[in-house]
This record gives sequence, C-alpha cells and structure tokens, in this order.
Amino acid sequence: MTRTSPTVRSLALLRKNGYSAQVTEKWNPYAKIRIDLFGFIDIVAIKENEIVGVQTTSASNMSTRVKKILAIPEAKKWLEADGKILVHGWAKKGARGKRKLWQTVDRWITLDDFEKGSK
Repeated sequence: MTRTSPTVRSLALLRKNGYSAQVTEKWNPYAKIRIDLFGFIDIVAIKENEIVGVQTTSASNMSTRVKKILAIPEAKKWLEADGKILVHGWAKKGARGKRKLWQTVDRWITLDDFEKGSK
C-alpha cells in the first residue's frame, strides 16, 4: 500500500488543474519541526495572472489551520498584494461499502475573513 501525504496529493491536484506548483515548507532537523513560508504556505502555485499560497492538511484539521492563518499578519498582506490563499483539506470519502478515495475540500481565505475575525 502506497501512502501519500496531503502535500503530495495537493501538488498533483494543482498540476492537474494547470498550475505550476512548488513546495515551500521546510524541515528544521534541529527543532524537528516543519516551517511554512510566512508561517502558513506549504505550496506556492502559479497560473497565468494568479498566485496561490496553499496550506494542505487533513479535512478534520481544516478549521484549526484557517484560525492559524487568520492570526498571521503576513496572510492578510499576501491577500492585499493580490495573492490568493487556499486551504486543502483531504479525507477519504465514498459510498458505503465501496472503495474510499482521497478527496479534497477547498476553503478559500479572503480579506472578508479577516474583517469578520476582527469583529
């Protein structure tokens, strides 16, 4: 059985959808932690006049990731600079009794999300 990480699945999906995509997350072997670009971007994807910072995780962990992003000042700056932010939440789904396949739930973060969070 081959296991793939959410990052690998997100890269494949983005490339299938016509994006050029590159992992930005780095491993710090001394602290034994992963470090995201600006604290929230695992993958940068570009297509035509679009740049997207992607945070990839399990579907069950999406709300935690969204809250984390909304607490990072650079995330708002990314959006103000016309970047987009996408959270990919991965889960195995399928009909009862059938083979379960990996599917993603997409959650786009917008400037409106920052306005709602500050109220």
